[in-house]
Amino acid sequence: RKSWRSRFLSPSTSSANTPPQNDLLRQENTRESQRSRHVPKWWKIRLFRGMINDVKRRARFIGAIGWMRGIIALCLLLFICTLPTLAFSLDMFTKTDMSYGVNEVLLASVLGSVVFAVFAAQPLVIVGVTGPITVFNYTVYDIMTPTGTNYFSFMALIGLWSLVMHWILAITNSCNALKYVTRFSCDIFGFYVAFIYLQKGIQVLTRQGSAEPFYLSIVIALLVLVVGYLCGVAGSSPLFQHYVRVFVKDYGTPLTVVFFTGFVHIGRMASVSLSTLPTSKAFFPTKDRSWFVDFWEIRVSDVFIAIPFAILLTILFYFDHNVSSLIAQGTEFPLRKPAGFHWDLFLLGLTTGVAGLLGIPFPNGLIPQAPFHTASLCVTKVVADPNEEGAAKGHVTTAVDHVVEQRLSNLAQGLLTLGTMTGPLLVVLHLIPQGVLAGFFFVMGVQALEGNGITLKILFLLKDSSLTPASEPLKQIKRRKAIWAFVAIQLLGFGATFAITQTIAAVGFPVIILALVPFRTFVLPRWFRAEELRVLDAPTASPFTMVSVGGNFGESEEELAGAGGSGSGEWRGG
Repeated sequence: RKSWRSRFLSPSTSSANTPPQNDLLRQENTRESQRSRHVPKWWKIRLFRGMINDVKRRARFIGAIGWMRGIIALCLLLFICTLPTLAFSLDMFTKTDMSYGVNEVLLASVLGSVVFAVFAAQPLVIVGVTGPITVFNYTVYDIMTPTGTNYFSFMALIGLWSLVMHWILAITNSCNALKYVTRFSCDIFGFYVAFIYLQKGIQVLTRQGSAEPFYLSIVIALLVLVVGYLCGVAGSSPLFQHYVRVFVKDYGTPLTVVFFTGFVHIGRMASVSLSTLPTSKAFFPTKDRSWFVDFWEIRVSDVFIAIPFAILLTILFYFDHNVSSLIAQGTEFPLRKPAGFHWDLFLLGLTTGVAGLLGIPFPNGLIPQAPFHTASLCVTKVVADPNEEGAAKGHVTTAVDHVVEQRLSNLAQGLLTLGTMTGPLLVVLHLIPQGVLAGFFFVMGVQALEGNGITLKILFLLKDSSLTPASEPLKQIKRRKAIWAFVAIQLLGFGATFAITQTIAAVGFPVIILALVPFRTFVLPRWFRAEELRVLDAPTASPFTMVSVGGNFGESEEELAGAGGSGSGEWRGG
């Protein structure tokens, strides 16, 4: 039986452009997989082993740079990182009494992008400010500010405690537990993030006052949603030439934001006073303070009160960032370079501590945007449609041939984001109406829902079964009620997570997210048949990607050996 890796690296899909490292890696995997393996007991923790293996795996690929494809991906990456950053800065600016503004959020994105582009084992992950950390930040503000505690000093302590916790998790190889993370919990978390986006858009509109500004903001937000969504639809349709579709799909939404920023100044709309994105001086914090936080100017009791908040932050980042990394290295991408979850978690702890000292939001992996960077680096080829029948004979489609894995695009995106903190560009950003940002929230939310596994299962259940293609995997399940039950459980998990976010206990939502993993591992197999779970749920990443953590849950010894690893997460590629 061929493993995932051997299928994608077979001679039929290889080409003359395949890097020589790939052939060497495959030969070594074949040779090393024949050796005997010893899986240590779970309580025998070999400190630093996961991080050392991560560095060894990536060391041979340091010199491989795809310059041209990286430049192409850069433009898309800059837009999909900067626009959500601006939207979240508006939300935190309002809910933290101007503690975090555009400059703080932009600098957080720069910190994450540059550090991970240069030092990460997997530089494909997009690192920036996310919706969940926005909720975390303003909830901590609501809890601690009434007590008289300095907010920035307290957040710095949270960051420093979390740094220590991240490093402990990385050193003790805790990322090996990622083998138990499947699409079940990832889809629930993605569903939650999508609704957070939609909620943020509505909240922005409710702050637009009354009469003309309020109604015009609603109209603009809906227009941004419709046009931005149609750009995505057009990009996936058979209309126009291929390069036109790719351009519309990748850059349609950013250009929509640009267009409607100017659209509000046409005709009678120019007389309506719309609220715009608040900005501050170039390279200065929003509030009158220095970039370095005096974290020692705080009560001793607050030093220890910060510990439970740091635990919750660490749980959130452990799941959020690693899931983002898994999605960026999803099974749909034929990656050649190995992952490095342990080392990247160590780096995430470093950026968390530094962000706390600088008084900026903590950056981590972005969920909805996770696959966009990798997808923009994919090189496709035209192949025959495998599902063609009858009149469709001869129809062709495109398939991913390989991914240009490089560090250039992420690094350049971080440096260009730093450039947006200059005076002239801040003036331009200040022109963006808040209604446009609300519409952008809607676009992100709808697009995230559209590709979510929960949404796809619901659509399958609502479709006429006689009109559903025979190739649909869910049709393999004989018990239709099993699909209903699985979706209902996922919606309950989402509901619990979203509900707690609406309360003062919102900082506790990472606990619910993390609890979904053992629930899937130990409870769902009692309620569903094994063949049903194989269709309803699936590993988030390929066996090749999961070598770093010992393979996917339930993966056979042969599949893991073919991917070049061992059950303990040890590299077997030489």
